[in-house]
Amino acid sequence: MLRGKRILLGVTGSIAAYKAAVLVRLLVKQGAEVRVLMTPLAKEFISPLTLATLSKNPILVDFFNPENGQWNSHIDLGTWADLYLIAPATANTIAKMAHGIADNLLLTTYLSARCPVMVAPAMDLDMFQHKTTQHNIQTLISYGNIVIEPREGELASGLEGKGRMEEPEMIVERINQYFSHLTALQGVKILVTAGPTYEPIDPVRYIGNHSSGKMGYALANELANRGAEVILISGPVSITISHPRIKLIYVNTAIEMYNQAIAYFSECKAAILAAAVADYRPKNTSTHKIKRSDTSLSIELEPNPDIAAELGKRKNRQILVGFALETENHIENATKKLQAKNLDFIVLNPANEPQAGFISETNRITIVEPSGKIETYDLKPKNEVAKDIVDKLEKLIGSIK
Repeated sequence: MLRGKRILLGVTGSIAAYKAAVLVRLLVKQGAEVRVLMTPLAKEFISPLTLATLSKNPILVDFFNPENGQWNSHIDLGTWADLYLIAPATANTIAKMAHGIADNLLLTTYLSARCPVMVAPAMDLDMFQHKTTQHNIQTLISYGNIVIEPREGELASGLEGKGRMEEPEMIVERINQYFSHLTALQGVKILVTAGPTYEPIDPVRYIGNHSSGKMGYALANELANRGAEVILISGPVSITISHPRIKLIYVNTAIEMYNQAIAYFSECKAAILAAAVADYRPKNTSTHKIKRSDTSLSIELEPNPDIAAELGKRKNRQILVGFALETENHIENATKKLQAKNLDFIVLNPANEPQAGFISETNRITIVEPSGKIETYDLKPKNEVAKDIVDKLEKLIGSIK
């Protein structure tokens, strides 16, 4: 959810400042770019070197670098961030924020910030409960700031009560929830197909392929995490998935997948067709197991309905994304499929490349657009590949909402 988000973290002089290291690590792990501001007193509680190492950015404390005179612009910082998180926020800093006092870089940046501001208070029980502090917190809320309530528990003073800064994991979850409500995919219904189809020859044999369904399931999960309502139509796979925003429909054959896709597509804003649907099925299926013999066996095949082509005909201000698994003439074949099936973009997989395509945990994709734009991505785990594909889809959906 936080991939590509720019988070500005302000750290003030509280014993809870040690939690800032965990916060930075979690934010960076989720793909955010993190820059850290510290008050002079905060340096007494946690080393700037620690936060610089974890954030991979220099730590800013003063208005200028005393060694070279370089100015640290609070204006630039305030316009750079997608979110300004002040954690921990002491009673002193909260009071200054409420009354517009700007005597350090962290506070001047707060007054310059054009992005949302989250505040995670951390202080002793009596300081938190004091009417002045409560009034200041309510003032911040009235200004549109988001206050993350502290927890009850053992405090640094030895007292028990409310004042412990919320745990970093919960703060990051709160940030995720906030951004999920801003995504262009929030509440958008999206159809995803995944896995293989099995076309029966007799009761125990079938025509199928090596698709594991991992790519389609990763896409469904990524979409749901961004707030989309996902209808996942899945062929036979060994993967399990459980998400409140994913409706899972199991099918076996291409015709079953076709019927479900047609039934749901009209109510969806977009569809990602990641399933490896069999192009052909046996024309006649035996009702009994075919016995082995010494003579050759011929099976007549007939074409299955083309799900992508049919949805391409039916789409009405909807986004349609297809996949192309190719062994030769990759771009040429993918482009032909893109055009023939009226897709908005197509995801090309090289079937004959190591660690890509079916079964593997990783994939290397190329996205081809109708304009002729071609973008190739590095080899990545499939959950990371899903983020790249959903990023592209989200931009398209955002442009037509």
